[in-house]
Amino acid sequence: MSTQKTNKESLHRRRIMILYTGGTIGMIRTEQGYMPQKETFHRLLDQIPELTSEAMPQWDMIDMEPLLDSSNITVYEWNRIGQMIAARYDQYDGFVVLHGTDTMAYTASALSFMLRGNRKPVVLTGSQIPLCEIRSDARDNLITAMLVAAEDKVHEVCLYFGGKLLRGNRAMKYSADGLIAFESPNYPPLAEVGIDIRYNTAALLPPCEGSFSLQRLENVPIGVIKVFPGIQFDLFDAIMTESLKGIVVETFGTGNIPEGGDKLLPIIRKASANGTVMIVTSQCPHGTVSLGTYETSYALKQAGAVSGYDITTEAAVAKLYYLFSRGLDREAIKSRMECSLRGEMSSENAKDS
Repeated sequence: MSTQKTNKESLHRRRIMILYTGGTIGMIRTEQGYMPQKETFHRLLDQIPELTSEAMPQWDMIDMEPLLDSSNITVYEWNRIGQMIAARYDQYDGFVVLHGTDTMAYTASALSFMLRGNRKPVVLTGSQIPLCEIRSDARDNLITAMLVAAEDKVHEVCLYFGGKLLRGNRAMKYSADGLIAFESPNYPPLAEVGIDIRYNTAALLPPCEGSFSLQRLENVPIGVIKVFPGIQFDLFDAIMTESLKGIVVETFGTGNIPEGGDKLLPIIRKASANGTVMIVTSQCPHGTVSLGTYETSYALKQAGAVSGYDITTEAAVAKLYYLFSRGLDREAIKSRMECSLRGEMSSENAKDS
């Protein structure tokens, strides 16, 4: 971990784009509960003197219409966010995406795959308490995210929240009401923030080679199944149709499932015959999937499921959308799901795609 400082004058010459998508950070109280409100949010930003300080980068804000609670973010919005960054990629030194916390890790994961050849910092942030409230965490999150986006230290999509800069596709929402809302259970923070921003240079991705491009995502049918004690696998037989392209199975421990392979195996084989790609992840935040280590995971391995190692469910879903959108065949997708494309998993395999 190293502390790095940037000359204030050089930082002020850099330009960043802030994309406001909605979320708690810009919400106000209404009779129907908190809702995003553009005009009030802009007025509150104008009242923060630090945002116009000479120690801050120059910035422009673009509002996505309509503003959304992040629970309503879909693949369509991922594409819009990606397009808005791509259209201005050459105009700015970095990007900040203001986003609601509930699905922020999904969007960060999706953007990490969509922004191919990205060499600039793309920082997602938001707040647990709206900026309009007295005890809001919005101000510190926003200012630090802007500083990270302006510095030429990070060359990937990341998520800043509560004093930690995390790799976007390694993050997961950890707390519904704590100010330290996100964790990266299987990868160290890219930076920790106190008096200074202390970058963990060993954890950062190197700048990408090749030209920048945007890969739009197709809204292909993808499912997630969470295994639980007493699960009746035959209930899922009806969804294993040719239209289901990919499925993430959240298993116990290192990839274990309850007994009942006599019912599960035909379902997996049916899915495989239909071309469905099945990825196995763990319900445990820490650790990795190791198919075949225990007898209870052997059936999955034999039936053609592939290991997600220590990938998060959020990143696994986004990665499936991305690979299917590339037009790859089933075997190529299975191969790449077991490879690290953007630092999203701890795999000995690495493949650029």
